[in-house]
Amino acid sequence: MPPVAVVIPAYNEAERIGDTVTAALTLPGVDAVVVASDGSTDATVRVAMQAGATVWRSRRNRGKAAAMLAGAEAVRGLDARRAADGPRHLLFLDADLGATAANAGPLIEPVAGGTADMTIAAFANRIKLAGHGFVVRLSGAGIRRATGWTPAQPLNGQRCLTRAAFEAARPLARGFGVETAMTIDLKRKGFRITEVEVDMAHRATGGDLAAQLHRARQFADVAIALATRMTV
Repeated sequence: MPPVAVVIPAYNEAERIGDTVTAALTLPGVDAVVVASDGSTDATVRVAMQAGATVWRSRRNRGKAAAMLAGAEAVRGLDARRAADGPRHLLFLDADLGATAANAGPLIEPVAGGTADMTIAAFANRIKLAGHGFVVRLSGAGIRRATGWTPAQPLNGQRCLTRAAFEAARPLARGFGVETAMTIDLKRKGFRITEVEVDMAHRATGGDLAAQLHRARQFADVAIALATRMTV
């Protein structure tokens, strides 16, 4: 059975990345954690390395999808050094999960056991993210129109998938449209996707200007990903 590599896209997450990496390293089957620092200007790289992660870094912020791809490519390099068991499965986790990343094990089990090609986390206890609902509704409705399936938490970035499924999802949609597009593309290609309830949580976000701008970028990226796929 192939081991699992955790890929953590991160942008200025020095406060939480250490706890997230430490927790991820305790997950069953995980033998590598790669942090893809997407232009971080704080201590994210140093803290992640001290916690035991392999770190890829970009000098400028290129967006979540680019960081995910870079992290997956770093794992491919690690795979090349192994002679057995095939490519690692990929578990994508967000950098702000902190200690709750230790509860991601149920995401791995269906993929490792061969009953799913990709799992998506459904957080059992949701922390309210200000202004998040309208983006979730857009993504969920778009996935339903494109595939006939409506995930409970379509934007959840905690996902485990086989290398074959990840390659089938390429090219990744830009930025924050990546999860929506990945779900649509893999569903359309016949890959098995299932949601798994987990006891994990993000850092709570507020309704300040920075948070509102983040949601606007997220909305735009999801809308572009959907528009592209509705014409196919």
